[in-house]
Amino acid sequence: MTREQLEHAIRAACAVSNDSEVWVFGSQAILGEYPDAPENLRASIEVDVQPKNRPDAVDAIDGALGELSQFHHTHGFYVHGTPIKDAILPQGWDQRAKPINHRISTRGNTGWYVEAHDLAASKLAAYREKDRDFVRVLLTEGMIDAQILKERVRLLKTDKDRRDRLIQWVQSTAEEL
Repeated sequence: MTREQLEHAIRAACAVSNDSEVWVFGSQAILGEYPDAPENLRASIEVDVQPKNRPDAVDAIDGALGELSQFHHTHGFYVHGTPIKDAILPQGWDQRAKPINHRISTRGNTGWYVEAHDLAASKLAAYREKDRDFVRVLLTEGMIDAQILKERVRLLKTDKDRRDRLIQWVQSTAEEL
């Protein structure tokens, strides 16, 4: 996926949802902060979004722009309308989210993308192999700082034992690198 495709997804999701703002989360949110992110971080052809002011419109987005839709067939990527509450994000993530807004590329609509450390903490909370690989690349490329990531993991709404295991993973991975 490219930054231009992300901006297209924001435009389309806003048009379908009749909202001028969407939350952008999931792996492709990295393109907000790092438009030229390494290719292995841009491998997904899916953008996860939720309209900021009309969360009830996630199904409309998924129906019109989702996997196997005409949009997907036409553009080679799709927009997954999904509730952001389904993601495990650190407390305060919404205050750290940053905007993508351009009068032409997003037609004045705003995509609020999850900041890289919050995204990495969320990926670790899922703890799938592909998510750990994603975070490992972020650390290797110097796109995130291990200390800040550990602070964000501490802010995850999950049990203490799980947070402790994730912090240990960050520590040992950072030491390996």
